[in-house]
Amino acid sequence: MSGPNPAIKHPIPMHTRVGFLKPLVTADNIEIGEFTYYDDPEGPDQFQTKCVLHHYPFIGDRLIIGKFCAIAEGARFIMNGANHAMSGFSTYPFNIFGHGWEQGFDEARWTREVRGDTVVGNDVWIGMEAVVLPGITIGHGAIAAAKSVVTHDVPAYSIVAGNPARVVKMRFDRQTVARLLVTAWWDWPIDKITRNLDAIRGADIDALEAAA
Repeated sequence: MSGPNPAIKHPIPMHTRVGFLKPLVTADNIEIGEFTYYDDPEGPDQFQTKCVLHHYPFIGDRLIIGKFCAIAEGARFIMNGANHAMSGFSTYPFNIFGHGWEQGFDEARWTREVRGDTVVGNDVWIGMEAVVLPGITIGHGAIAAAKSVVTHDVPAYSIVAGNPARVVKMRFDRQTVARLLVTAWWDWPIDKITRNLDAIRGADIDALEAAA
């Protein structure tokens, strides 16, 4: 056995609400690793338009999601296109309505406020209706609780919750986290992952390192 085919859009027979995102998402500015899935009773096919908001190619920011991530129904990634310039007195986007209001608009000033790519590590669980704001990095193995609003970077193997989301717990001690990051099981060949699922699903870091 070598595990499911990551190129299959709907890997669970008779359960089409779950879909591997890599074969479903076609946007050039979205990068998703193998086996990352989205679960939605309306189907995962619209993830790109339903869950990734204000993502305009001309801005240049990317959404990068690693391998083996689990994304629950209603999660949202708000991209930089949602931002208004905040360096002046008003945040109102006069320029987009034209008719003379576009004159004098300083695009460079707005561009300086773009927060960069949104990056989700490997083996991350994003709970139902969680919201991730622009330019956030979520570390490997982290969990964003349901309905959390992620406004700051999330450490690897932490659990964040609330609005704004704050670290409520570390999943493992600091030394174990460091060893897990070195092991990086998500980068192993799929046949090796399949052979060592007990170590990956378990909580014995020595066993996981031995498998590596």
